[in-house]
Amino acid sequence: MTGDGFDAWASARVPVLLRFAYVVTGSQAEAEDAVQAALERALPRWGRISRTEDPDAYVRRMIVNAHISMWRRSGRHESPVELVILTDEADPADRVTTAEAVRRVCAGLPRRQRVAVALRFYEDRDYGEIASLLGCSEATARSYVHRALQALRRELGEERSDA
Repeated sequence: MTGDGFDAWASARVPVLLRFAYVVTGSQAEAEDAVQAALERALPRWGRISRTEDPDAYVRRMIVNAHISMWRRSGRHESPVELVILTDEADPADRVTTAEAVRRVCAGLPRRQRVAVALRFYEDRDYGEIASLLGCSEATARSYVHRALQALRRELGEERSDA
């Protein structure tokens, strides 16, 4: 495909890529930056990328790499800034919605766990695909998802009934 092919592909895929990047980064601004960086790198390589089995997966991996690079360059380390506490208070204004609580807890997960959970449950990827995108073994990908789910359950106060 030519640059025109890239333009058509990118126009159609940017909304999906931005949603994916938001889940990975936890920030709209960082998601936009990661997608922009990935697309800038993909354009000159589009001829090769477009011939791969799954160009979307290739570019998603580029988004993850762009986020990692930005994170490393900034020298900042992720740490939760707010403790999420769910209570059974009667006043709904005092409760955090489940979706917001999950988002905040996900933001506090280690980067690879957050990416693995996003790929597994948001992108509905199997563990083999997750492993390929993260550059690790399938067992490691399973471990990332398992540990992330444990952290989510622990932080959200959910007891696992089938332990």
